[in-house]
Amino acid sequence: MTSATLFTRLADRDRALFARCLVDQGASRRRRVFWTTITHLGGVSCSVFAATLPLFLGGAVADAARQTLAMLVFSHLVVQVVKRTVSRPRPSNALDCVTLVVEPDRFSFPSGHSAAAMAVAFGYAMAFPSLAAPLVAIAFLVGASRVFLGVHYPGDVLVGQLIAVLTGVAWHLA
Repeated sequence: MTSATLFTRLADRDRALFARCLVDQGASRRRRVFWTTITHLGGVSCSVFAATLPLFLGGAVADAARQTLAMLVFSHLVVQVVKRTVSRPRPSNALDCVTLVVEPDRFSFPSGHSAAAMAVAFGYAMAFPSLAAPLVAIAFLVGASRVFLGVHYPGDVLVGQLIAVLTGVAWHLA
């Protein structure tokens, strides 16, 4: 099997999974509000706030915040370079679907919201292991929300989260 065939098969499965997960406008108001609220946890305002507010608390929390902020910035830079290099169109531009939130840019791969949420979760989880499970669970929910709301394919989310984890590991090893 050639790499082109492999990527075509992966893209086909990504689109099929996306179609199964998409929350349409006919979904209950409660469901739409839930996923819209969750998705904002990975937005720039919430991510930067979560990574900077603890800087003012001092001690171990401030140390963790400094590491988390660095991981957030570094992973975001990697995401933006990959987005501009790959230039994968968002599902709303490639498929006939309606998004339930505003798309921050025209590129889909990888998901910046998913990377941001995971970078913050991973940064604090490394510093406070007892909080790892709930933090990572929230980051996974943010990633799922991007698919359910129609702005990313599942593969975009997975790679965004992977970038955050790998940049976090690289940051801690450096």
